[in-house]
Amino acid sequence: MLRNLLPRLRATAAAAAVPRVASASPHFFYGSAASNPPPHRTSVEHLGDDDEGDDSGGAPRPSPASTISIDRSGLCNPPEHSHVASSDSELVKHLKGIIKFRGGPISVAEYMEEVLTNPKAGFYMNRDVFGGGGDFVTSPEVSQMFGEMIGIWTMCVWEQMGQPKRVNLVELGPGRGTLMADLLRGSSKFKHFTQSLNIHMVECSPTLRKIQHQTLKCIDEESVQKGKVSSLSGSPVSWHSTLDEVPSGVPTIIIAHEFYDALPVHQFQRTPRGWCEKMVDIQEDSSFRFVLSPHPTPATLYLMKRFKWAAGEEVSELNHVEICPEAIDLTQAIAKRVGSDGGGALIIDYGLNKLVSDSLQAIRKHKFVNILDDPGSADLSAYVDFTAIRHSAEEVSGDVSVHGPITQSQLLGALGINFRVEALLENCSEEQAESLRTGYWRLVGDGEAPFWEGPDEQVPMGMGTRYLAMAIVKKSQGVPVPFT
Repeated sequence: MLRNLLPRLRATAAAAAVPRVASASPHFFYGSAASNPPPHRTSVEHLGDDDEGDDSGGAPRPSPASTISIDRSGLCNPPEHSHVASSDSELVKHLKGIIKFRGGPISVAEYMEEVLTNPKAGFYMNRDVFGGGGDFVTSPEVSQMFGEMIGIWTMCVWEQMGQPKRVNLVELGPGRGTLMADLLRGSSKFKHFTQSLNIHMVECSPTLRKIQHQTLKCIDEESVQKGKVSSLSGSPVSWHSTLDEVPSGVPTIIIAHEFYDALPVHQFQRTPRGWCEKMVDIQEDSSFRFVLSPHPTPATLYLMKRFKWAAGEEVSELNHVEICPEAIDLTQAIAKRVGSDGGGALIIDYGLNKLVSDSLQAIRKHKFVNILDDPGSADLSAYVDFTAIRHSAEEVSGDVSVHGPITQSQLLGALGINFRVEALLENCSEEQAESLRTGYWRLVGDGEAPFWEGPDEQVPMGMGTRYLAMAIVKKSQGVPVPFT
């Protein structure tokens, strides 16, 4: 763990001598005082230079003739210490330890990364968080049709590549493995396609890896290097912690469904002195709070990079901005691989095709909760900046083309989900039909389902327009379906 912290410590070493950052407050200070912040935002206060203490070096040094007195009274009156065991979780203790060791706050991105992927107590690391019994439901968990449609898209890209005999099919953040399992089942009749696949699951959670192994019905196979084959398709399956670990030099198709939204974001707030990064610190009562950095941080470089991709009026309208350096870096890694090896990537997530303001949220048991409340017990996610994805890919490789975003409803509709649901409805019970209609609406609908007759609190909500899809493909392959 210390090895992982060293780069962060070196990056912030220069800040060790600066005054402490300003404390949290329910008021904002803007360059213009014309408007108040929306009520749902988490507010922090940023003090000016005059409020941060004297930078002149402190009191004058005593002359050689001065006498030095030492107050030893504290030796007989040690501070009160409680022997009651702390109620803090291991993750909370770990976060507080990092902040205290640094002598200052950590970025929201660092907080988010620890909360989600800390090896011992991260939200994703040691539990099954998906489905009705988990904390949130993803599209593959809603209906088998989602994975089947993604399978059609994958086969279309394979066709455009000229049906290569070997393809790396990579899924980033596969969850339970439901999407991949439905993809393989749906394409099982197309033997030339499934026989070309080498499946690579990029997953850092040991718990989810075990579930994915079961979902894909993996069996041991001595003829395969890593010994795992999915009995759904006969394709070899291997697991990796990062995309970099997936072998290169082979045409590659990458699926990233609800992966980008969990990448750590840095949050910035406009102040009289400019854009200041929002940080996480400890209050006097030992709870967490938001504060603002009084000086530029390393992430400011990414902020300036993102502003270059935005129109001036777009920046001027915002008082808060979120950026995701890891999304930029990941996209560039994807674009380089697709550009050199061929293939394509499909990114599906909820987000915006413009600068993202203040979207970070925490979800526990399907309900929104405070971001700083009991870290590690709730999922943290933020809107995906699809404009940044586009520019990141185009900037790093001239051999790729970027298409979209289009809505999830447009993507699935063009891939044939309407025909698929009609075919399924012909041979099912009434109960199955209701489930199919509900799942269909949640995938492609907008807002509440008009056909719902059950309890109001259970009305299906459509994700069709809230989720966007973007494709990155090798330019020589042409335009991918259905981004024409």
